[in-house]
Amino acid sequence: MVLLGACSGTKDDKSSDKNPSTAVTPSTAPRQTSPSASADATEKAAVLASYNAMWVEQMKAYRKADAAGTDLEKYATLDALGRFRIDLARMKKAGTAVTGELGHTPAVASLNLSAKTPTAQLTDCMDLSKSQTIDTRADNKVIPYPTAQPLRYIATATAEKWPNGWMITKFVPDGSRTC
Repeated sequence: MVLLGACSGTKDDKSSDKNPSTAVTPSTAPRQTSPSASADATEKAAVLASYNAMWVEQMKAYRKADAAGTDLEKYATLDALGRFRIDLARMKKAGTAVTGELGHTPAVASLNLSAKTPTAQLTDCMDLSKSQTIDTRADNKVIPYPTAQPLRYIATATAEKWPNGWMITKFVPDGSRTC
């Protein structure tokens, strides 16, 4: 509830003249947002924070082809985590790792806060242009990406709000959809 004290004065009330810094004019009045719009914005920010934290941990793992010592489990559940672990196992077997930065620009595409377990759908434009795969068995020689590999492609993710925060439950890269 917002109380506007300036509306309760009389026509002759000059209280705003006494302290001009407290006068509220239409151009400086705080904008009111609906509680649901504010909650949506807060939850979208929390979803993105969790997703970005997951990527920080994932890049730690990709740099050494091993999830040990990372906090991926704090941000990704079994399905998403399983996909990452498969990638890491393949990398370890092949003797590869990732250097540089994997760019991405995530956005919350939809948010359902009224479900029993609130959910969010994210889209992300993955950008490989500032990262490289290296051969850890051959003096970290750079392995070029396959010529058919797009350097920018779409990935989608699903998140659920759990008691400890937003968790990424599914992650699906789609190399056939460029961005």
